[in-house]
Amino acid sequence: MAQFNRVLVANRGEIALRVIRALKRLGIESVAIYSDPDIAALHVTEADTAYPLHGVFGTETYLNMDKIIEIAQKSDSDAIHPGYGFLSENAKLAKLCEESSIKFVGPSSRTLEISGDKLACKILAEKNQVPVIPATEEPVEDPEEAARHAQDLGYPVLLKTAYGGGGRGIKEARSKQEVKEAFESSRREASAAFGRFAAFIEKRLTKPRHIEIQILASDDSNEVIHLGERECSIQRRYQKLVELSPSPVVDEETRQRVAGYAIKVSKAVKYSNACTIEFLRDSETGNYYFLEVNSRLQVEHPVTELVTGVDVVACQIQIASQNKIPIKQGEVSFRGTAIECRINAEDALSEFAPSIGKIEFLHVPGGPGIRVDTALYEGQEITPYYDSLIAKVIAWGEDFTEARKRMIVALDEFKVAGIETTIPFHKQVMQNQLFSSGNLNTSFIEESNVMSELKSQAKMCSQDYYAIAALLLSKNQFAESAKPSLSTHQSRAVRGQQQASFAGGGRFIEPL
Repeated sequence: MAQFNRVLVANRGEIALRVIRALKRLGIESVAIYSDPDIAALHVTEADTAYPLHGVFGTETYLNMDKIIEIAQKSDSDAIHPGYGFLSENAKLAKLCEESSIKFVGPSSRTLEISGDKLACKILAEKNQVPVIPATEEPVEDPEEAARHAQDLGYPVLLKTAYGGGGRGIKEARSKQEVKEAFESSRREASAAFGRFAAFIEKRLTKPRHIEIQILASDDSNEVIHLGERECSIQRRYQKLVELSPSPVVDEETRQRVAGYAIKVSKAVKYSNACTIEFLRDSETGNYYFLEVNSRLQVEHPVTELVTGVDVVACQIQIASQNKIPIKQGEVSFRGTAIECRINAEDALSEFAPSIGKIEFLHVPGGPGIRVDTALYEGQEITPYYDSLIAKVIAWGEDFTEARKRMIVALDEFKVAGIETTIPFHKQVMQNQLFSSGNLNTSFIEESNVMSELKSQAKMCSQDYYAIAALLLSKNQFAESAKPSLSTHQSRAVRGQQQASFAGGGRFIEPL
């Protein structure tokens, strides 16, 4: 098949902009779609063409498959790229594309049906001699049955939903009563997020590390290659926060062994395009266990791009259009270390509560080894309708230490006013002793002093506030109309968001 002429990007925000940039580099026209709140979004202004979806909520806009297919046909698009989130792993959309002679930039609908069922994938992996964590082999129908299986596996256990992703529906239980409560909670959460629910019980590993392998595959040519591993152990409620590549605990022999497992799974599900095969590493034994298949582009793909030099998004598009991988395994090499921090519009000191509002000021960091994927701009309204991810800061260095130091400088330089962000949280992570020594596991936040240090830093900011505000006001540096209310600036200081107009990189400068 010849290269695409035009591709519809069925997403929004930074990932839509990332795909549009890849299309431009390949000389392919881009078509954007947008909801009413996104009418002025950067992915809309940067695309060659943009079509309105008319609506606010995801269900009536970016999840509206019929409308998206209609726009693809109207715009004469050859393909649809779903990005990540929304419909990226939806077998029904892939099927609609197949029926409409539109290429889905991802796997086939049949593969998505298989890979989207975590329980079926675990069984398939085990049949192909890939180690799996002990778990139930059939869907669990009710809380009582779940409790019986949990007793057999031994506590603690994880109750997981067989469908969906992003950590939703995963609940830990340490007793029969907790299993029953987890079952009902998971049922509500998964049904709301994915529209269906089936549960399975899995033995919980002690302090595991989350390691994943980036795969590029073409089922048509029976080719599968890997782009190394990423470590995603720093999580909150099974939501990834910080990612890096390579992992500090993966040597070349281990990389080849675990990548071999990933390739086996990819072939077993007849995968084509980019995917990630996820594993848990048992910190006590060093053994790796298959976790799940992520049948889409991952949020953290930039760290792989920086250490390999491979444009994963461009590879997705080329595989979809030409049915072959544009790079051979022998051409893949690894250099340096990359770290990614997900910047969310959230208040870390308020249980990571979402933050909405208008971007009053924005300064994006730069410099050697720094990449920022974002669609933010000054004056933009951050609404409650979509995911809270607003930017990704990626730092590359010749080694882990250099990448970490560059990330600290970049986070200090990143300024966002008008909303709360997780930038202060990430600053504490980067300076944490456990992180700097590479001592990571999925309980990092609970075991480290990151949150206590963040609270301590916020308290110091709050104590300094009154003296600074009094100094500035006494020298009449603020016009009456520009005077900030004490409560507004105090609130920002308490939350560790050193974003007041008189703060610069954590240092206060006395006005002339």
